[in-house]
Amino acid sequence: MEKTKKEKNELWEWTKALVIAFALAAIIRYFLFTPIVVDGESMMPTLENGDRMIVNKIGYKIGDLQRFDIVVFHAPEKKDYIKRIIGLPGDQLEYKNDQLYINGKAIAEPYLQQYKDEITDEGTLTEDFTLADIEQLDKIPDGYVFVMGDNRRYSKDSRHIGIVKIDDIIGKTNIVFWPFDQIGTVK
Repeated sequence: MEKTKKEKNELWEWTKALVIAFALAAIIRYFLFTPIVVDGESMMPTLENGDRMIVNKIGYKIGDLQRFDIVVFHAPEKKDYIKRIIGLPGDQLEYKNDQLYINGKAIAEPYLQQYKDEITDEGTLTEDFTLADIEQLDKIPDGYVFVMGDNRRYSKDSRHIGIVKIDDIIGKTNIVFWPFDQIGTVK
C-alpha cells in the first residue's frame, strides 16, 4: 500500500515537472526567442536558403532598432520576411551609382562588398532609386523603416512592398544555428 502511494507521488512529481517545462518552453518561444528558416536567396551572400536562425523578439523592444539590423517582420503577403533595415524614421534615402545615401551622406555597406566584387562585369548590385520614387515621400515617417535584402537584384523588399511598420517587426536576428558549418553570428 505504501508503495502505491509512493508511485502516485512520483508520477505527480514527473507530471508537474513536464507541465512546468512545457510552459517555460512556450513562454520562451512566444515572448523571447523563436526559430526561423531562411526561405529564398534574398539575403545572400549573408544568409543562405535553408539557414536556421534564432529571432530575438525582446531585444528590439528593450533597445532601439539600428540601421543594418537584420529583422524578421510580417509582410503584406501574410508571410514573414527577413531583411536588413536600411532606413530609419526621419531618413531621406537614395541609391545612386550603387552607393547608399542617407540624408545626403554616402553610407558604406561593408556586408555587400564581397557581392559587389563578384558581379563587377554585370553592372550595379542596387539600381538607382529615391524614397520619393517608391513611396512619394521625402523621408521615412515615424513608426516605419525601409528594409532591403542583401541580394538586391533578387529581393522583394521595401522597393516592392513599401515601407514596413515597426509594429510589424517580430524581432532581430543574427544567430545561425544550422547548418553546423554556418553556426555563429552574422553582421
